[in-house]
Order: sequence, then structure tokens, then C-alpha cells
Amino acid sequence: MRILIVDDSSVMRKIVTRGLRQAGFAIDEILEAGDGQQGLEVLSNQTVDLILSDWNMPNMDGLTFVREARKTIQTPIVMVTTEGGEGKVNEAIASGANGHIKKPFTPDTLKDTLGKYFA
Repeated sequence: MRILIVDDSSVMRKIVTRGLRQAGFAIDEILEAGDGQQGLEVLSNQTVDLILSDWNMPNMDGLTFVREARKTIQTPIVMVTTEGGEGKVNEAIASGANGHIKKPFTPDTLKDTLGKYFA
């Protein structure tokens, strides 16, 4: 399993990585990008099995990243963000995201939401 984490905070990328490992997921490789543009660059050179993306990032935000990524890939994308209102979740899903995890989260939250992608 190869995962791409797209978040402008290097600390948050580490927290997500730690949470995934604490949740017990078998992960072969974790790739990182600091914004949506970098995420698209990674996807142009790598294939991944799952993408976790923040919403609020400089250069290219998470929704724009999802819309652009959907033009070329069908890889599951889950938003991991502080944006948690029902309208925002619906906007993310309408943009092409497969799911949503609200920050802050626990390893159990990751396990419950992402477990279907690790079957």
C-alpha cells in the first residue's frame, strides 16, 4: 500500500503518518506533498493506492487538487481537514473526494474511516 499525504504542515504529515501506523495499517510507502500542486507532481510520476489531502493549503488548495487529480486518476481521496461542517463535507464529496476526516483525529477514527481501503 502506497499513500500520498498532501498537507502544507510537515508536522501534520508526521501526525497522519503516525496515526496510520498506530491504527495498524500495513503501509509500504508514504509519499508527501506540501500543497496540491506538489501533490499533482507526485501523481505524475508515481502511482498510489490512497490519497489523504488537507483542504486549506497555499498555491493549490485541497478542493482544487481533488478536481485536478480526478481528471487523470480514480485513486480514493480522503480529505483530512479542520473543515468539518456538513456543507464543506458535501462540497468535498461533490468535488470528487471519497471521504472526510475532521482534525483532530485519533488512530481509531483513521481505522474506522480508512479501513475499507486496506481490505
